[in-house]
Amino acid sequence: MRDFIGFGISPFTTPTAADPVFLGFGIETARYNDYASQPDVRGKDVLVLQGEPTDGRGHYLLSGSSQESSWGSGYRKAALARDKGARSVVVITFAGTTQFEAMGAPITEELAEPAFALAAPVPQDERTLAETPPEGISLYITSFDLGLAMLGAKVEALQNYVLSSYSTGKPPKPLQPVPFTFSIPQKQEAITSENVLGLLEGTTKKDELVVISAHYDHLGTQHDTIYNGADDDGSGTSAVLALAQAFAQAKAAGQGPQRSLLFLLNTGEEKGLLGSEYYTSHPVVPLQSTIADLNIDMVGRTDPRHNSKSEYVYVIGSDRLSPELHALNEAANKRYTHLKLDYKYNEPNDPEQLYTRSDHYNFAKHRIPVIFYTSGLHQDYHKATDDVEQIEFDKLEQRARLVFYTAWDLANRPRRPAVMVK
Repeated sequence: MRDFIGFGISPFTTPTAADPVFLGFGIETARYNDYASQPDVRGKDVLVLQGEPTDGRGHYLLSGSSQESSWGSGYRKAALARDKGARSVVVITFAGTTQFEAMGAPITEELAEPAFALAAPVPQDERTLAETPPEGISLYITSFDLGLAMLGAKVEALQNYVLSSYSTGKPPKPLQPVPFTFSIPQKQEAITSENVLGLLEGTTKKDELVVISAHYDHLGTQHDTIYNGADDDGSGTSAVLALAQAFAQAKAAGQGPQRSLLFLLNTGEEKGLLGSEYYTSHPVVPLQSTIADLNIDMVGRTDPRHNSKSEYVYVIGSDRLSPELHALNEAANKRYTHLKLDYKYNEPNDPEQLYTRSDHYNFAKHRIPVIFYTSGLHQDYHKATDDVEQIEFDKLEQRARLVFYTAWDLANRPRRPAVMVK
């Protein structure tokens, strides 16, 4: 990010005078409300700070811990401002500012360019508001220097604002933005891509389907550097291909599964789960015949929560819709693979909210039981250093074997896993 990055359709294709209002952190809760002094922002250009109030030592006001609440997301703040009628939202980051780094303020990593206006519908529940750029409003994320210029403020004034918001537990007197003009011409280009599907027909229950999925897209080229995405999600893509080969060999040997299997490699996951969104809207087999989706995303590394000898996998979503699927996966692991099944990211209040962040979620929205398998986040996530040299192939194989045994049971058991009543 040089000065700013934009999301959504620009209303400023010709030079336009801004109507700016600074709303602190852009938060509205019963406990902390930046909108209390400025309830009407209709037609205005709202300036907010990234994150939430902090004490400068890594403690956050709203979450009460070292993890930000969902209000740390600029996307959620933009959605709120949109719902209140704002024309645009500018999120001012603290990136690259030594004064803020020294006081422990949250730092934004470099953002990818260019931005995309997504054509897919954006989920509107509280969790996914924090994960996806909202439609219906222009969102701009700026460098710290540009944000300071818009506010006409010095670094010390913003430091005092952040610390005062934490110590008093309420928004301080707002800063007053200076007059400025937007000029953001925008070229729109439609881009097409494809999902890759492989169908292995079952025997006695071929009209029912087990989906095994991963996404094959990554971040492409950024600043003349190729982001290979070896773990995210080359590891999952490789696992799906290996599983397809294993099931095909079983069928060729006369041991084919009773139910059909769809090996689904999705496109556009990194742009908002677009490929799986498209598939679940245009399935090759009716969704009511799909009994489960086993989704594999980042299974080739060891994350900081585990040591190099750990044999583990995170299991997410297995009990959200079907306790029977959850038990089936645990039984397969106990009998065959003996991994540690880590359910940390399955907790509904986990701040990462990984349940909503990969392709299985579009199946879950249709009440199809899902399991999301991952080895977790690491220091190379969404960076150019996510390369094949970092992949631990023995661990990738172990995790893929668990998916195989779970899929085998699903494909051959007498009944499909029961779904909980709403």
